[in-house]
Amino acid sequence: MKVFALLLLVVVVQDVNSEDSCTSSLNLKNKPLFDISSFHCVSVWDEQGYILRYLQTDRKVWSFVISAPNSNSFIGMGFSKDGKMVGSSAIVGWVSNDGSSTMKRYFLGGESSAEVVPDQGNLQLVNMTSSIIAQNSTIYMAFQLNTQVTPTNRLIYSLGPMGRLPSPVNYQLSQHRAHISTFFDYNSGESKSKSPYGNLRRSHGVLNMLSWGILIPIGVMVARYFRQYDPIWFYSHTTIQSLAFLLGFVGIVCGFVLEDRLSAHVDKHKALGIFILVLACLQVIAFLVRPGKESKVRKYWNWYHYTLGRILVILAAANIFYGIHLGGAGTAWNVGFAVTLVAFFSISIVLEIRLWMTK
Repeated sequence: MKVFALLLLVVVVQDVNSEDSCTSSLNLKNKPLFDISSFHCVSVWDEQGYILRYLQTDRKVWSFVISAPNSNSFIGMGFSKDGKMVGSSAIVGWVSNDGSSTMKRYFLGGESSAEVVPDQGNLQLVNMTSSIIAQNSTIYMAFQLNTQVTPTNRLIYSLGPMGRLPSPVNYQLSQHRAHISTFFDYNSGESKSKSPYGNLRRSHGVLNMLSWGILIPIGVMVARYFRQYDPIWFYSHTTIQSLAFLLGFVGIVCGFVLEDRLSAHVDKHKALGIFILVLACLQVIAFLVRPGKESKVRKYWNWYHYTLGRILVILAAANIFYGIHLGGAGTAWNVGFAVTLVAFFSISIVLEIRLWMTK
């Protein structure tokens, strides 16, 4: 039993050590073609498990080892002058199913695959020092740059689609499934992520959440529960909903611009957003052709107006949560919006009970 327990412990320790991290020693069976024993180690993309080891190994040579889980995808590390992917140069590597490895330079001239050109760019690799190593479900890409100055601190990392490795015919890259832009301090080893078009992302999210997710429900509550304050409720309702429509329209335009710049594939989110905007436009049209209170068709207009309004509120809330998920905004945004909706729901219950008691 003691022997069995000892063997089990060895297996567990080996399994733990197989996970790549900056806290564990790097023991590779196939060593890189340069000494990496004294390299600095930094976790640069926690979400995808990217770890960067680096060191200036000569006056004109910077050495790098980027590692990531081997998911049958290419991994890439780009050097950018402004933090944007277009216009940058990158090193991309992968390990094929037959065990063969490939590493190439690319110039990222545009957003389409045809504009990502192999064997181009301004990165000068030191000859005969680059290598790809696959071990313990991790892929290591080691290379050295011949550079007169410190490499740019705007670093980009990318992860290719699963099972779609570049063909040896033209080495064309498929659209990456994830990427991140970072600001890297070579002295301190501090890496700060910087989402591309961060201000545009925030504008899109905040405007749509404020308009469709907060102001519209408030306008609905004013119209339903404060009719005794006539005509104040009416002017308040139309003012709030008009402001929400204008802010929401701007937010959706921001979404179109963001989709174009990122070449994002968000068809469901986009379709829901357009449908919500159409519903809002129909509500505006309904307001302009609103029949008088004494009209026989007023009850049908009310039914139409109330129904479209409720559908809009429900779809908007769902699409906001979906947008938070797509944008990777994090738990705080989800919790914040969820708390807001719960507060609205609780207030509505109290006001609904009060409304029924006064009838």
